[in-house]
Amino acid sequence: MSSEDTATAATPAAEGTATPATDTAAPASGDGGKAAGARAAVADIEEAMKDVVDPELGINVVDLGLLYGVHVGDDNVATLDMTLTSAACPLTDVIEDQARQALTTGPGGGLVDDIRINWVWLPPWGPDKITDEGRDQLRSLGFNV
Repeated sequence: MSSEDTATAATPAAEGTATPATDTAAPASGDGGKAAGARAAVADIEEAMKDVVDPELGINVVDLGLLYGVHVGDDNVATLDMTLTSAACPLTDVIEDQARQALTTGPGGGLVDDIRINWVWLPPWGPDKITDEGRDQLRSLGFNV
């Protein structure tokens, strides 16, 4: 990881939870979310990722705790550290397509110019990674969490 990526990275802590990201990106402008040559804000990317829904559970990947970190390079390409509920999940392409759609399209071309997903397996995903909002959504679907 380069030094410019480190400044905007959310890194999984030893106990397996992501630590908040420090964002050094330029503020978004009123022209569709980004100024020319500016990097997207990590918080904006995390918010947009709430539009990416796990196809099996119907809950967004942020509230499921599947997004471990976001890194934005000077070229405004986002690298997403993500995991899945199972390494054998056959729907990684669906999640990747949704993420690309959520982050690269829209007014002004989207938040970022492109994305890369770094699928990580350590720390392993577990129900403890689900946010309170995600737990409420799962309960409303009949899950006991």
